Amino acid sequence: MVSFRTSTDLYFFTATNLYWIKLLEDSTHKNIIIESLSFLCKERRVKVLGFVIMPNHIHLIWYILAPHKRSNVQRDFLKYTAQQIKFNLIKMDSPLLDDIVVRAKDRVCQIWERNSLSFELDNTETLIQKLNYIHNNPVQEKWSLASLPGEYYFSSAKFYETGTDDFGFMTHFSEII
Repeated sequence: MVSFRTSTDLYFFTATNLYWIKLLEDSTHKNIIIESLSFLCKERRVKVLGFVIMPNHIHLIWYILAPHKRSNVQRDFLKYTAQQIKFNLIKMDSPLLDDIVVRAKDRVCQIWERNSLSFELDNTETLIQKLNYIHNNPVQEKWSLASLPGEYYFSSAKFYETGTDDFGFMTHFSEII
C-alpha cells in the first residue's frame, strides 16, 4: 500500500437522493450534475478524478484545490444541484414533487439525503479500489445500466479505458498522486 506524501484533500464522496427516489434517471438531472462538476473544475475549486451518476445517487472522487475547503465545496455542489433539480421538477410539473416535500424548518423540498458520505483517500490502493467500485456500479445486476463499465455514459469509466474525456473536466488520478 502506497500512502500519499501529505494531506491529500482527495475524497470519495457519495450523495443519495431523499428516500432513494430515482430523481437522477432523468438525463436533464444528470446533466445538472455534469454542469455543476464542470463549473467547479473551471473555477479551480476541484479536480474530478472519477464519478458515476446512478438513478438515485452519485459517487465522486474529487481533489479539493486550495484554498477551498471540502465542506464548502460539498455544500455548494449539493445546494446548487438540488435547486436546479427542484426547478426542473416544478417546470415539468412532475409527480415526483410530492415525494420530495418535507416538513423542515429550513426547507419545503429536499433532493439529497442529509449527511452525505465523504472520506479522505490517503493511499493509492484505496483510491483504485473506490475508482473500480464507481466504474462497476452501473453493470451490477441490481442496476443493469450497461454491460461493460465504459458503455455507461454518465461515468468516468470510458475516460480511464480510452483516454476520451467526453465531459471536458476529467483529471487522471496519476496526475494527483
